[in-house]
Amino acid sequence: MSDHPSDLPDSDNTNDQTTDVSDVIHEPRLWRDEGWTARIIKNDDDDGWAVEMTREGEREPTLIGPWTMGRDKKNPKPMDKPAFNTLVKTASEFRRRSEQQLHAQLHKNITVDSAEGSIKVTLDIVPDDDFPYADLKAWDEAGELLAKVQVAPNFKLSAASAERWVEGGYRKPSSGG
Repeated sequence: MSDHPSDLPDSDNTNDQTTDVSDVIHEPRLWRDEGWTARIIKNDDDDGWAVEMTREGEREPTLIGPWTMGRDKKNPKPMDKPAFNTLVKTASEFRRRSEQQLHAQLHKNITVDSAEGSIKVTLDIVPDDDFPYADLKAWDEAGELLAKVQVAPNFKLSAASAERWVEGGYRKPSSGG
């Protein structure tokens, strides 16, 4: 493939997911397209090869996996469009699952029964590098915010701690939950 711009595939520059046409690279060991870079590297663990998938704008690879040897059993198999598409799909899915797991760690909720009815208690951790904290909130059945207090990021939200907070009139809990 030539590096002449008219020979490169058209790109929709309005989509942040798409790499700018001038940034597209399709080489045997390096592909950059669709917001991803696939780089075939020597596998440090053995004599084989690995491929690392890095999302545009990020420093660390999202995914590193084994790569197939070429026919000469010495050099890596060259990257091609179907392999790149599969890697993009796999790395995107891995990234999505990681984000879901992080979200689950940072956002918890429990529903408790009280005299006022069911109360949903949420804990949203803000992992700030300098001043991490968490917001503890209570919501009624209609989705109205009843109370909000800031707690330590290590506050343990449990059915018992939520019930104590609700029954205590939404006063700021002691540290730890």
